[in-house]
Amino acid sequence: MPIRLDLPPTLRERLDTADRPLIGLWACAGSPITAEIVAGSGCDWVLLDAEHSPNGLESVLAQLYAMSAYPVAPLVRPPSGDTVTIKQFLDLGAQNLLIPMVDSAAQAAEIVRAVRYPDGAGGGARGVGSALARSARWNRVEGYLGRAGGTISLTVQIESAAAVAEVEEILAVDGVDAIFVGPSDLAASMGYLGQQSHPEVVAGVLRAIRAATDAGKPVGVNAFVAADADRYIDAGASFVAVGADVAILARQTEALVDRFAARAAGQDPAAGAAAAASGSTPRASY
Repeated sequence: MPIRLDLPPTLRERLDTADRPLIGLWACAGSPITAEIVAGSGCDWVLLDAEHSPNGLESVLAQLYAMSAYPVAPLVRPPSGDTVTIKQFLDLGAQNLLIPMVDSAAQAAEIVRAVRYPDGAGGGARGVGSALARSARWNRVEGYLGRAGGTISLTVQIESAAAVAEVEEILAVDGVDAIFVGPSDLAASMGYLGQQSHPEVVAGVLRAIRAATDAGKPVGVNAFVAADADRYIDAGASFVAVGADVAILARQTEALVDRFAARAAGQDPAAGAAAAASGSTPRASY
């Protein structure tokens, strides 16, 4: 008899039962080794990024395998909300999707269709290939086709002034489980490129957080600067990304080199290294 399997809880299910904000890290290096290291850090969720990182289907699959032994929720960000691309990532077994650059309720509704199988009434557009795919563990997940929607969590990313203006309508779309605010692109769209902590950008993030809490839906935010993360957690964020593998590697190697370079030059090694390690330099922000 073949083994019958079930799937791990989704990010949506974890958020529903959490008694505190969930802390996440990005895995951007495209490496299953670094993804596994990040997954073993004690964080609650890990973002595998295929929008801005050197990740394709094969590398994301390898990282999902590497992380599967750890009690974290992998959140996969495809490069776009394209229906075919979403189908491919779902068939890899990505249960939790973060779709970037969602600016309107109409766009969100199309993405919801992309993650659902057709029901005969125009409710879904996902291609059917579960017998060939890891999503159903090659048909070893009992009744996968009939309950696939319950094994998938969909988060859409609010990262433009247009999205913030329509955030209430986006949140109202049936099938959108959560929103995630991206301050970097939001700042750029508002004319404050690289100024994620600008008061107007912060106000936009806080508006989205309030809208989500009012709607009873989880809201996440990207905040690689500790003061920003603290602010958004205090405001009611349900899940927060506080760092990325590549950024942590960059800052910590800089701090290590700064410390010993200062010593070799006869200077106080503590000052420069402490500043770099604390993330107080502009390089630490995203």
